[in-house]
Amino acid sequence: MTEYERSRTMPAQPEHVFDQAANVGQLDTWLPGELHVEPAGLPAVTVHEDRTDEDTSALLRSRPEQMRIEWGTRDQGSYAGWLQVAGIGSGASEVTVHLSFFDEGHDPGEQAVGEALDSSLRRLEEQVRLRVDNTAG
Repeated sequence: MTEYERSRTMPAQPEHVFDQAANVGQLDTWLPGELHVEPAGLPAVTVHEDRTDEDTSALLRSRPEQMRIEWGTRDQGSYAGWLQVAGIGSGASEVTVHLSFFDEGHDPGEQAVGEALDSSLRRLEEQVRLRVDNTAG
């Protein structure tokens, strides 16, 4: 099993960050660009990966009381992950994303995963900023 984790501080209340991250209809705005999630009767979702042009059955669970989202493949059990939002005071939050690859063949490698996590967290922060700026103005 290989595991990866990245964190990023965001200048918004944890509730705002979690609401943006957990919005199934807007996952494409912050997930890696080659991944697309279609709800199939939550918690069931279908994940389409452009790189392989394959659809994968997965589960996506939102736990608002814990400000946590969990996901993973359904049939083959080769991949799982979670996103956790925590308040750090002064109206800021820390977001941590953790990925676990149980099948080496499913793991794209440390550099690719690191870049995807960093990019996703940056994109999530941009979406949070847009939402907070729009509600403030």
